[in-house]
Amino acid sequence: MITTIITFIIVFGLIVFIHEFGHFYFAKRAGILVREFSIGMGPKLFNYRTAETTYTIRLLPVGGYVRMAGGEDDEDELKPGTPVSLYVGDNDQVTRINTSKKSTLFNGIPMAVTATDLEDQLWIEGYENGDESTVKRYAVAHDATIIESDGTEVRIAPRDVQFQSASLGHRLMTNFAGPMNNFILAIIVYTILSFVVGGVTTNSNQVTPTDSGVTVAQKAGIKNGDYITAVNGHAVDNWTQLSTQIQSRADKKTTFKIKRGDQIKTITLTPVAKKVDQKTIGAVGITAYRNHNIGAMLLSGFTQTWQMTVRLLAAIWSMVSGHFSLNDLGGPVAIFATTSTATSEGLAGVLNFLAFLSLNLGIVNLLPIPALDGGKILINVIEGIRRKPLSENVETAITLVGVVFLVVLMLLVTWNDIERYFIK
Repeated sequence: MITTIITFIIVFGLIVFIHEFGHFYFAKRAGILVREFSIGMGPKLFNYRTAETTYTIRLLPVGGYVRMAGGEDDEDELKPGTPVSLYVGDNDQVTRINTSKKSTLFNGIPMAVTATDLEDQLWIEGYENGDESTVKRYAVAHDATIIESDGTEVRIAPRDVQFQSASLGHRLMTNFAGPMNNFILAIIVYTILSFVVGGVTTNSNQVTPTDSGVTVAQKAGIKNGDYITAVNGHAVDNWTQLSTQIQSRADKKTTFKIKRGDQIKTITLTPVAKKVDQKTIGAVGITAYRNHNIGAMLLSGFTQTWQMTVRLLAAIWSMVSGHFSLNDLGGPVAIFATTSTATSEGLAGVLNFLAFLSLNLGIVNLLPIPALDGGKILINVIEGIRRKPLSENVETAITLVGVVFLVVLMLLVTWNDIERYFIK
């Protein structure tokens, strides 16, 4: 259990970090202020602040975010009556605004806020030291910081460094960069995996008996490099078809047609029943054949990423075309359960799971659903076609619908996962 938990945190944390770093890097290049880069969600555990960005690690290892100035998840409003403490630096400009009871400013000026403008004219005004007879206004420095209620200190967000102030091309690239980084990570990990296992797994019907003891396949005489061309009369010409046929034949006598060189042989065996993800499937102890060519291994990251992308897109299409089931989706609970299986398979299992999960995250995030990166990219495209942005109210409403949809879906998926994996 401890190993699974550690693996889950490392795998999920790495995927989230790589995804968010894509947004972070291209936002920086576009001149967009990244106020906070967070790994994890919920209460803050640790933070480190540089001149521009505050880096935080939060309690729940189930996500992360890049908080860009002016983004839909960026909120800095100081409502009238909010008690703050101001630190005034050179030129009588406010350089820090403290709204937190967890942090105190040395020589800070107490104020009850009446109004602010921290985007354009950069000022704050209110009643100083409890004196409500006079409203005092202070200029706020462009690079001033604000200490939020949980004690996190971040830069304020002037208009010129906000997300919407960047060019359309820069905004589109910033939105796309997260999924792009997940694709790059999948390519790299699949390449490493091919060297770890000593070859490239192909999607052909050529097979290799597993080396986990004496298996049904070995007893039946299946050898390394054999082609299985038919299972119980059903022709197969790739690994996907082959594995599907075998999995459906648990504890059933099955005829295999084997091609070995110029010879065609027929053998009969009975796949053993195995429990995988609460399902009973048949297994004979074979894996897809591995190509040991160095060139193929170096290219394997691209080829395996492409093959898996095609399979994932086909699965998504199957769901949206009328075969949807919550069992086709998986949230953090399902990922944790799958992590346990991957961990039991050693380094190769973890690497394969890491690449698959990264690719999954990249593809899902590109779906044109509001609040996901794909939804944001779609809004960018619409803006490019219209040659003007959507109104702020329309964009906020679209995003809100997407957030509500995703929250409801996540709750349903999480409960379904709990029932699948923990409630017998």
